[in-house]
Amino acid sequence: MLNSILYSAICVFLYMSLIYMLAWIKKDNSIVDIAWGIGFIWVAILTFFLETEFVTRHILVTALIFIWGTRLATHIAIRNKGRGEDFRYAQWRKDWRKWFFIRSFFQIYMLQGFLLLIIAYPVILINHSKETGIVFLDILGLIIWLKGFFFEAVGDYQLSKFKRKAENKGKIMTQGLWRYTRHPNYLGETAMWWGIFLIALSVRNGWTAIVSPLMITFLLLRVSGIKMLEKKYTGNKEFEEYAKRTSAFFPWFSKKQ
Repeated sequence: MLNSILYSAICVFLYMSLIYMLAWIKKDNSIVDIAWGIGFIWVAILTFFLETEFVTRHILVTALIFIWGTRLATHIAIRNKGRGEDFRYAQWRKDWRKWFFIRSFFQIYMLQGFLLLIIAYPVILINHSKETGIVFLDILGLIIWLKGFFFEAVGDYQLSKFKRKAENKGKIMTQGLWRYTRHPNYLGETAMWWGIFLIALSVRNGWTAIVSPLMITFLLLRVSGIKMLEKKYTGNKEFEEYAKRTSAFFPWFSKKQ
């Protein structure tokens, strides 16, 4: 198990270092957002082939990560095309000034690489496991993962379709899944990792994988997700009205005003 973690750490370090150099050449750190999902794919594939015995659970989890990571990276790449550097990274570039080169390496790339390893831990654990056969927890985890994938993929699609219409420029998306939660995509991503955790409970020491869904839930609720995104809409009357009647995270019926 320690070898799997070590090889995964080396893989992530080299991968994030490469993305850092590409971002430095392009002068656009937004590519790290595209690289995020792909990083999980590298870890999943690496740990899958480190084992000589391929069991159904290994194939299942590696396939789920591949599907999720590919879709997410593709979505972000299409969304970011022609938009320039994301406002978060652009602001840090101004704030850090001469220290940006070194601070971005550690505070963006290495930090994200570290978080990636923590969140990917159940995948490493599962792919290292020797247990065979599919049990109830695997099925339950898969069902929750599929529901999460639905919320993330459909939520992203609905938002992209809404933003492509010129008449919606500057407006707030309030239809589809966004009618029931202000962040269906974040909800979906969180649910998927809770699903992976349930699958991990089917293997030895699977309970230790709880660090993964707890970490992604904390990040999306309190750090880089909802909190940071909604800060952009401070003072926006349309968003404030939307927020009053719509659940921030867990889906629920809109409140009547």
